[in-house]
Amino acid sequence: MVVYHFCFDLCFYGFIRANFNEDPFWLGFRTLIVTLFLSLAGISLVLANRNGISWTDWRKRFSILVGCAVLTSAASYALFPHTWIFFGVLHFIAAASLLGLIFLRLPKLALMGGLLLIVIGCTVKLSFFDQAGLQFIGMMTYKPFTEDYVPLLPWFGVVLIGIFLGYSALEVKRFASMLKWQPKVATPLAYAGRHSLLIYMLHQPLLLGVLYLLR
Repeated sequence: MVVYHFCFDLCFYGFIRANFNEDPFWLGFRTLIVTLFLSLAGISLVLANRNGISWTDWRKRFSILVGCAVLTSAASYALFPHTWIFFGVLHFIAAASLLGLIFLRLPKLALMGGLLLIVIGCTVKLSFFDQAGLQFIGMMTYKPFTEDYVPLLPWFGVVLIGIFLGYSALEVKRFASMLKWQPKVATPLAYAGRHSLLIYMLHQPLLLGVLYLLR
């Protein structure tokens, strides 16, 4: 994700030329990143609540996500007033964190529902969903003019599959023991994993600031 955004920033400042909206390489790279991002969001939802839902902790995480999503929209409006982010990855994850609770104890239904939503989201295109108030759902006939767009369909299907994978992993006793084991070499990665939202929020301002100074 950081590599992708760094290349985007290089293009934004004119250091390189790249077409992030049409080039198959960059489109495929983004799809891979978002797929990993959201499947891990589903897995993490299971791991965070494997001993039961702590509503105090959940509300805290949800509030932080919503706050960061609002900040992202505000920052994107300042930089890109005509293509600001109205439903990007953080907006989506906040919504998915709420909707995913319905499937949290239904892994098989999550798998079937996830596959169905991916198929529908990738194949069904209706002008009805082109309306401004419905664009967050997906199934539009065109990509809206925004810097980051992660609609509920098909991407909520990826989160649901992540929920299924999370439960499948917990059923493997060896995996459950691995959760308590962490070699020293993995410490930086584990730290980054526990603070992924902070990294997500800070890396772009830092990259944009450094490149601005270099330019």
